[in-house]
Amino acid sequence: MEAPAVLRYPLSMTTPIPEPAATAPAFELNGRRVELAGSDPTESLLRWLKRQRLHGTKEGCGDGDCGACTVAMIETDADGRSHYRAVNSCLLPMGSVVGREILTVEALADGEMLHPAQQALVDHSGSQCGYCTPGFVMSLFAGGYGGELNDHTTEGNLCRCTGYAPIRRATAELATLDFSADRFAEGLRRERQSAGEAMLGHYFSPTTVEGALALKQQHPEAAWIAGATDLGVGLSRGQTVASSFIALDRIAELQQIQKTANGWRIGAGVPLSRLESELGDAIPALGEMLRWFAARQVRNRATLGGNLGSASPIGDLSPLLLALDARIELRGPGGMRQVAADEFFTGYRQTVMARDELIVVVEIPAGDSTCMAYKVAKRQSDDISIVAAVFAIGLDEGQSIRHARLAYGGVAATPLRARGVEEYLVGRRLDRATVETACAMLRAAFTPLSDHRAGADYRRALCASLFDKFVAERFA
Repeated sequence: MEAPAVLRYPLSMTTPIPEPAATAPAFELNGRRVELAGSDPTESLLRWLKRQRLHGTKEGCGDGDCGACTVAMIETDADGRSHYRAVNSCLLPMGSVVGREILTVEALADGEMLHPAQQALVDHSGSQCGYCTPGFVMSLFAGGYGGELNDHTTEGNLCRCTGYAPIRRATAELATLDFSADRFAEGLRRERQSAGEAMLGHYFSPTTVEGALALKQQHPEAAWIAGATDLGVGLSRGQTVASSFIALDRIAELQQIQKTANGWRIGAGVPLSRLESELGDAIPALGEMLRWFAARQVRNRATLGGNLGSASPIGDLSPLLLALDARIELRGPGGMRQVAADEFFTGYRQTVMARDELIVVVEIPAGDSTCMAYKVAKRQSDDISIVAAVFAIGLDEGQSIRHARLAYGGVAATPLRARGVEEYLVGRRLDRATVETACAMLRAAFTPLSDHRAGADYRRALCASLFDKFVAERFA
């Protein structure tokens, strides 16, 4: 179906949008209200845009790795402030965009006048074939209004022909500009509320935990879905992931971060980019791990609960939670229960969660141990771990080890702690002999697989060398 011509051109960002009927599924695209009744909720926004002949948004990998499909989503936080978030449209199901506001690259230019993000790439020759350029533009656009313009702004955008020096020069020029006074900045100041409850076909978006659990009782075959950065890959490939979905990204209760007397309570729906900005300094190991976790577009949608719930043996946050003695709060029809992070994983992609239970909170206790996270991958940013490791060591007044946690991902079917090595370390001084013995034990502690990323011997060697690196960096 060809889209009406009005979809191709943006209104002023301050143009009032007619209030939709309460039950009519729709979203706002480039300043225009678009009806979605009858649309496939599992189709990606990228494919939907292609069918509307909005070809500025490109399809590269379809997996959220290349950034060619980047668009900007407007999100409103708990304080009522709106922000542009760069997201991968290939991973965004149409069921998730109901009630939301999206901008594509077609919205940026004002007639013949390019947006500064576009003009800077032109001025610095930041494009050759041009296929990846709209994605870079949209990441720079969101970064400009978010006050972050550096290498991390475009870490999720790959360019195979231009080279990054011109793009970096364009980024540096944009960092000198004022983005606070144009129509897009004014659009952010427009009064709006967070996206409310929605439904598109068999894709349900409740706004309370109770509502989500009730839907699960009505649709026991439904899959939980949050940021869709995991399940969205299968949907992008046209796979039948589930017969119905219950989305968790509109539940305010799951978006809370609370400092307590004993540590932090983090809602399972908190996006990783928020974790990075709000807790990265308070929990340095978390901040370090999130710097290398996927890319900005993915972190803007991926959630803490989703990363845990996927139960991936190479999930980067799982070793961190093991090392920090985190506890996971689950809620279901029978009430609430807590489980320790090191008891949560039971097998490959398996957990202690019942099918009708939901992760609602992760509790991270405060501690005085020295903790650091490490990730080894083939690519520095936007890549899957070969091995991820998080270490926490606490010393007593006599400089003997009183507390030890050595947690790894990528070395077994589940994230694991090296318990035997932890037991060996407690009560000993962290001298060279102790470290060498611990490293020898670590090389024998796991039986990882060999795959296209790395061999088993290399992974075993990393288990030891990363601990050696940690001690050298933090206790030398």
